[in-house]
Amino acid sequence: MLMRAPIPSPLVQLRHASPLGPIRLLAGPGGLAGLWFEDQKYRPVELDGLWPHQPKHPCLQQAQQELDEYFQGRRQRFDLPLDLSAGTGFQQLVGRALLNIGHGHTRSYAEVAAALGRPRAARAVGLAVGRNRLSIIVPCHRVLGSRGALTGYAGGLERKRHLLALEGSL
Repeated sequence: MLMRAPIPSPLVQLRHASPLGPIRLLAGPGGLAGLWFEDQKYRPVELDGLWPHQPKHPCLQQAQQELDEYFQGRRQRFDLPLDLSAGTGFQQLVGRALLNIGHGHTRSYAEVAAALGRPRAARAVGLAVGRNRLSIIVPCHRVLGSRGALTGYAGGLERKRHLLALEGSL
């Protein structure tokens, strides 16, 4: 029986220390493909061994630098290439809409749904936002419940509160 060597993964990761706890960054050929807090809901199990660590990967190095600048209050917009191809078509659509919410601004789930031309899809938007694979970079923390309520953040509401305060949104 012929044994085949495992096919190397095009995805690589690294663990990054942040003021809000350890973050896992994932990059592939198309750019940054994931950013999760270590204890985040919906964090892929593949981070625990399938995807190799590669701290010298240029996209991961750029992501670390830009995140550090963001947490120091010196960056309001991320410039690194993003791979938004994961998830359903609707999740990708919502992710692109989140990129339009500027630093220091917030939107409600209903406002995001309306901007997508689907005013009755606020709950679906909420589900897609919760599955965001690029926390912070694709700013799901800028989406609030009705009347500005802090709701639903897979990384934890305390982190959401911190990110919004850092951006001057609270």
